[in-house]
Amino acid sequence: MATPKKLPATDVVVVGLGWAGSIIAKELADEGLNVMGFERGPWRDTAVDFNLASATDELRYNRRQELMLRTKQNTCTMRNTPAETALPMRDWGSFHPGNGTGGAGNHWAGITFRFQPTEFRLASYLQERYGKEVPAELTLQDWGTTWEEMEPHYDAFERLAGVSGKAGNLNGTVVEGGNPFEGARSREYPNPPTAQTYAPTLFAEAARNLGYKPFPVPSALASQAYTNQYGVTMGPCTFCGFCTNYGCANYSKASAIVNVLPALIRKPNFTAKTNAEVLKVTLDSTGKKATGIIYVDANGDQFEQPAEIVVVAAFIFENVRLMLLSGVGQPYDPVTNTGTTGRNYAYQTANSVRMFFDDKNFNPFIGGGAIGMGIDEFNNDNFDHAGLGFVGGGSTRVTPIGAAPIDSRPVPPGTPAWGSQWKKATVENYASSMSIGCEASSYSKRTNYLSLDPNYTDPHGRPLLRITFDFPENDLRMAEYCTNKVAEIAKSMNPRAFFPSPRKGPWANTSYQSSHIVGGFIMGADPKNSSVNKHLQVWGVPNLFVVGSSAFPQNPGYNPTGTVGALAFKAADAIRRLYLKRPGEMISV
Repeated sequence: MATPKKLPATDVVVVGLGWAGSIIAKELADEGLNVMGFERGPWRDTAVDFNLASATDELRYNRRQELMLRTKQNTCTMRNTPAETALPMRDWGSFHPGNGTGGAGNHWAGITFRFQPTEFRLASYLQERYGKEVPAELTLQDWGTTWEEMEPHYDAFERLAGVSGKAGNLNGTVVEGGNPFEGARSREYPNPPTAQTYAPTLFAEAARNLGYKPFPVPSALASQAYTNQYGVTMGPCTFCGFCTNYGCANYSKASAIVNVLPALIRKPNFTAKTNAEVLKVTLDSTGKKATGIIYVDANGDQFEQPAEIVVVAAFIFENVRLMLLSGVGQPYDPVTNTGTTGRNYAYQTANSVRMFFDDKNFNPFIGGGAIGMGIDEFNNDNFDHAGLGFVGGGSTRVTPIGAAPIDSRPVPPGTPAWGSQWKKATVENYASSMSIGCEASSYSKRTNYLSLDPNYTDPHGRPLLRITFDFPENDLRMAEYCTNKVAEIAKSMNPRAFFPSPRKGPWANTSYQSSHIVGGFIMGADPKNSSVNKHLQVWGVPNLFVVGSSAFPQNPGYNPTGTVGALAFKAADAIRRLYLKRPGEMISV
């Protein structure tokens, strides 16, 4: 292999220009540092990539997944247990990793929850409340940070993304109409809630009649024209129905290409390199300082880019894989329970109840990825788990994303998959069906982890990332319990028929569930069981920061993006306020 050409040094290298990388690049460029951002895929731009003439192409974006990473570029191998031989994913199935500037934030739904205060000390909290009742199979850990430290950074991300919602807890005072279970927030959402379509309205009414407290789902779809702190303006959502898996033609769905990069790219001290795949982070001879990165361009030529600070902010899989390939941290071993790189990988459990009515027309072709109503009574530890045999729970909500014509064919179980009966059932049920979802927690266990595969390599000859994962029994018991609770709400709505679908094991990638995967390079207060400290700074390599959902020690019953954005602001704040003044380990501050 040819020696990479060494380039002039820069102050900061950022790997990945999705939400996390773009935020950190902008914040550090504002500090006056010279910043270079590297993105494996192409440059994305709303006017070019998502213009009105092509943005609603279901075949192109939903079926052929144009915005997703191609498995030919890179893929993972998968298995359920360490005793199995992992095989490569030829189709992403379970996940939708993004490709190009904006990353998966281009095609996300826009649901933007904050995690609850107890989530950041979950292991300690559950032990204090339930003691030995916490299932022994779980490897729960505290985050090493607190709600009080996270809250201002959640606020910064919500203002960046123009999140639409209703506060449920303002400075410790519960507010009617919002989520009563949320942590105390310092101020209202930047935008009021979006208008609601018929299905969420009907669900909220039924939930309220049963004594629950419904609230508008916090949404990064702008409910009105909005200009954020970077001077970038969004337009109001038009409920087009082509949202999840699509880019937004109206500048209404928040993303890095809408809310950050238009301001960042104008800064003379920022440079973006696209179609540039980072192969490894380079370290000095001591292994205690990152010296830069090695990357390969679209022509296949390799370069070394030296930098004083290296920030890795890619999708979770590549964050962990780059650390393993670069020799950062000790690889996790599930047998000895030692090592941290790859530790505590977790997913999420997707549950639902589908309903069919005779007297309803939900106009399902209108909607958006994050327009809906929810309740939180069955989420996390918002209910008493004593004697239930599990911990965790899920966010229950109705968020009709828009029933596009190819994939949206809701028919009752037992209907033939093709032919005249299937056509007849499609006509009868298309407009009169709705679903209540329960996106629930997934907690880590010892044998769920990420590692390098010994048998398969990518086009550059590097080992693929190997996923070893199956749902803990804890998660499956939780899924059954929460789905039964959701079914009670469905029954009260008097449908012709309803069908609960709790998550069952084993995990497979035969169908999409969500890209809500976490862990593998987790944060904490102890380098013996975590990879980064509360500032997202790598233990033992203080000029290297790894930011993203890879830092989550486990996954609660919420969408992760709001917390990823908050962690990006948190890391950037620590670098600006602390590290630049005194480079080195930031442990006690």
